[in-house]
Parts: sequence; structure tokens; C-alpha cells
Amino acid sequence: MLKRGQEIVTRVGFNPYRADFDDQHFIDLASNNYLGLARHERVKEAAIRAIHEHGVSLCGTPVASGHSALARETARRLAAFCGLEAALLFPSGYQANNSVFALLGGPEDLMLIDRAAHASLIAGVRFTGAKLWPFAHNSLEHLETLLKRAKGYRKIFIVTESVFSTEGSLAPLPDILALARQFNALPVIDDSHGLGVLGATGCGVLAHFGVTDFPGIYTASLGKALAGMGGMVAGSAAAMEELEYLCPGLIYSTALTPPMLGAINGALDVIARDFPERSARLWRYKAIIAAALAGRQSGGEAPINAVACGDAERAIRLCATLYQHGILSTPFIEPSVPQNACVVRLIAGAGLEEDAVHKAAACLRSVLTTP
Repeated sequence: MLKRGQEIVTRVGFNPYRADFDDQHFIDLASNNYLGLARHERVKEAAIRAIHEHGVSLCGTPVASGHSALARETARRLAAFCGLEAALLFPSGYQANNSVFALLGGPEDLMLIDRAAHASLIAGVRFTGAKLWPFAHNSLEHLETLLKRAKGYRKIFIVTESVFSTEGSLAPLPDILALARQFNALPVIDDSHGLGVLGATGCGVLAHFGVTDFPGIYTASLGKALAGMGGMVAGSAAAMEELEYLCPGLIYSTALTPPMLGAINGALDVIARDFPERSARLWRYKAIIAAALAGRQSGGEAPINAVACGDAERAIRLCATLYQHGILSTPFIEPSVPQNACVVRLIAGAGLEEDAVHKAAACLRSVLTTP
């Protein structure tokens, strides 16, 4: 499939994975910098301060020299921010999702996973050797049907994203949790695109839906709204204590670096102070872009706009055209999305100037209405 994608890129004369920016200015609708914190002065200062106090690396795994007071405090703050008891920090969001399942499940278990779930969740589920049953995207009816059929398994898991990253739809989390309770299943929720975005104070999907007694495993990337890098796994203190000393993806990887830990703490500080204003700007920008999509909007309950393109070549061509007009966007083609369900994702982060967002919207109107 990658070869197919490379052939398409070659034909249109544009490689969306490597751009030579030279001195040209682009309007960035491609990054996950939802709140515009990646260049925020307070976040940068927190990263620099952490370097001065702790160096550039702890040069050890979290269960060895990487288990610093700064790391413990960052994990504590993140867990409290999400409304959970404890959290563990991983080198990447992909690694968190890919490795946490190794201790959760095995060949005697059943994994029910949303068909649109992120590749890192799918990879983690497959690693366990458990039986894998995909359910139709956000279909509670299909999920319930599968749960009723699930007999003789040691454990049953329901795995989903909170915000689906390709088009911005939200999982019906309260109903999923109700089904999990009814059928004694363990929910695993990836809140990578909800953390720092959803909820009145940016605390994520649990706060958005008013969930105060989440019974499962919560994961998220720290490289999106929180403007850092790494991933987290959170839940009950007992579950996190077991994972901390047994999860191979955690105990055999160098811990997150001090500047990243500092930056994440700096981002949490800014969110605590400025979230209402930044969130309002983010949603206003989302509405401006959505209005320009001329009926070609796909999904979009979160601050994500996606242009439905159909096949991969149309998606790549649209990205190339936008690039030529000074706009960065993200194409999603198979295998990241089903064949002929390709989209171009647009995220207008709160760090953009409003006139730039209006300029991008005008460009989109022109491009999408041109035969």
C-alpha cells in the first residue's frame, strides 16, 4: 500500500511527507498544535528551566535513573488533570498504545475495537494474540450485538478513540461505558485528540461527558494540544503500579527527557490560565474553515475539519494544490483509512492569526469550487 501511495505522489509531483520550506511562509493546517502552545513563551521557558536543572536526558529507564522527581510530578499532574488516580509516561503515544496491551490481554481474550481506531491501538491489540472483532464505526448496535455473541473468553475489551483523528467524530463514550458495565468488559480509550481540547477546562473526554468513575484504561499522546512529545497511560493506582514494573514498552525505554517534561508542565500551566480564550479561538477557527468546505465536510464534531476526497489520488492532489497556495494540510490515504474513503484533514490551531484562517478559508472555497 505504501508503494501505491508513493506512485501517486510521484505522479502529482509532490511529496507531502517532506517539504522544502525555503523562505516561503505557510499557513499550517497540518499540525496537531490545537492550542498554539508549541511556541508559547511560558512553555519554552519551562523546557529551558528543566534543562538547566536536570540536563537534557536522564539516560535511564523510568524504573531506573529516569524515575526522577520531575517525572513523578508530571505524571501526577497529568493524572489529576484527567481525573484519574495515576499515570505512566511513555516515550511516544504510539508506544503507549502499542505496548500496554501486552499485559492487559492474551490469546484467551476478546478485543472489540472500532474499525476507525488508530493504527497504534490496532497494533497493540494484535500483539496480544487475542481474538479481534472490529465493530462498525461508533455503532452501539453493532457493538452490543458482538458483546452478546462473546462467550467463553477470559476477558473482553472494548477499544476506541475518543476523538477520531482523521475526521473528528466523537465516540459515544457514556453509552460505551454502559455496555462495558452490562457485559463486564474493560474499556480502553485513546484520548489523544481530546486531551487539552475537550471539556470546559480542557481536561479531555472524561470531563466532556462528565465521567467521574472511569473503570478502564485511558491513553493519550502528549504531542498534540499539550505541545510536547510522549504518551501516557492512566487509570487506577493499582493498575498503574503493575504496569510500571511489567510493561516492556516502559521498562526497556529511556524515560522522557527533562525538557519535554518541563514543556508539558508549562503547557498545563498555560491551559489552567488561558484555556477558555484559546478554546474559543480554536472553535471559532474550526467554524470558519468548516463554512468554506462547500458541503464536502466529513465528520467534524471536534475541532477537526476533513475534506472527503474519495480515492487517494484526489486527496494527494488537493494537498498539492493547497501547498502551492501556501497552506499545509494532512492527507489520509489507505491503509490509514479505508480504500476510497480518503480525506484531507485541516486543523486551524489557536496559535494562528485570524486573518490567516480567513485567507485559508478563501483559498479552500476557490479550490473546492474549481472544476
